[in-house]
Amino acid sequence: MLLATFAVAAAHGVPEQTATRNSTITIHVGKTGLFSGLGHNHTISAPISRAIINPQSKTASITVLTKEMKVLDPEASEKDRQEIQATMLGPKVLDAQKYPEIHFTSTHVEQTSAGEFKVTGNLELHGVTKQLEFPVTGTQEHYTGKTKLKQTDFGIQPVSVGGGTVKVKDEIELEFNVYPEEAHQTAR
Repeated sequence: MLLATFAVAAAHGVPEQTATRNSTITIHVGKTGLFSGLGHNHTISAPISRAIINPQSKTASITVLTKEMKVLDPEASEKDRQEIQATMLGPKVLDAQKYPEIHFTSTHVEQTSAGEFKVTGNLELHGVTKQLEFPVTGTQEHYTGKTKLKQTDFGIQPVSVGGGTVKVKDEIELEFNVYPEEAHQTAR
């Protein structure tokens, strides 16, 4: 989804850009269920592996390598974090072995006001492609935004334990920060 932020740079007339390694998506996953107070909310870091924006065509693309996603959960023990990480990357959730990459490609960027944009594009996650639309704010040096999506829309069943007394919410929030490198022309 960070690709969309690069699409915003296109609206500014900046030459094609790539993202720095500081660019990330932070995923917030809540809990629900009768004993949800005993479970953990999850915070996951997803570093941007590749991101390219082309201002002339007003398109952008972003790639996250699934295996680079990391469970942060500061309130969980190291053992719990490792178990959550293994479940997240395993066949029950992201299935990182079968789906090693997550892609977002913008299809339309509309400036709504100074420094504010509406970005539309396709997110490919877990072998399913769905259209997303979300707001982006920022400048050529730093773009931010948030959006929500449902795991089940991408064929992922939220994890449930204790017969469903504690389970992960279907809807998750994605918050992104994109830091483009200095603009440069890319040879094609």
